Amino acid sequence: MGEELQPKKRILSISDSRVQKLRESDERFNHVCKMVGDIEYHLSTDTYNFFISTFIGQMLSNKAADAIYGRLAKLCHGTVNPSNVDILFDDEIRSIGISAQKLGYIRSFTDDILNNRIDIDRIAELDDDQALHELKKIKGVGDWSSKMYLLFVLDRQNVLPYEDVAFLQGYEWMSGTRDINTLFKDAEKWQPFSSLVARFLYKALDGGFTKKPLSIRQ
Repeated sequence: MGEELQPKKRILSISDSRVQKLRESDERFNHVCKMVGDIEYHLSTDTYNFFISTFIGQMLSNKAADAIYGRLAKLCHGTVNPSNVDILFDDEIRSIGISAQKLGYIRSFTDDILNNRIDIDRIAELDDDQALHELKKIKGVGDWSSKMYLLFVLDRQNVLPYEDVAFLQGYEWMSGTRDINTLFKDAEKWQPFSSLVARFLYKALDGGFTKKPLSIRQ
C-alpha cells in the first residue's frame, strides 16, 4: 500500500430509477427523499486506511476516533500506511489512546498486508455473502466492519447495516420503531437496493433532519 488516496465521490439522485422504485414501495422513505434531496457520498480508495480507521473507531464516537487517528497520522509523519505503522513501537501506538486489543488488530492487519496474506482484489470480485465471509476472517473484523467495507469501499447496493447505530437511529426516525423484526419486514420492500435506503438515512442524520419527528402529512 502506498500513499493515502483521495476518496471517490458519488452522487445519488432522488430521480435515479433505483431510488424511484424504493420511493414507490415505501411511503415513508419517499418522504425522506423529498426532505433530503439528492445526496453525495464518498467511497474510500485506501483499504488499509479504511480498516485502521475502523479498528480505531470501534465503540468510540466519531470525534474521539478522528482525534486518535490524527495522532496516529502524526506518528506516521502524515502518511498512515503499513510500512510506517510497522516501524512504530507498541508503546507509541498505545500512548495515543489505542487499547491493547485494537493494537493487536492493527498489528495483525498490517502484518497480513505486508506479507500478502490478504487478497483485497479477490474479495472485491466476490458476491456480497462471500465477501462478508472472507472479510470476517480478518482479525478484528465482524459483521459491522465488513458491512461498512461493502458500503463505503465496494459500493455494494444491497447491504442492510442493522448492526450500525447511525443506521438504526435513522430507521427509528423514519419508521417510529427500532424493532428488528419490523426492520427486516420493511427491508423486504427495499430489495435489492437496501444500501440506498441506508445512504439517505445517513444523510438525514448528518443533515439534522432527524432532530424533528418525521411527518408524512401533506
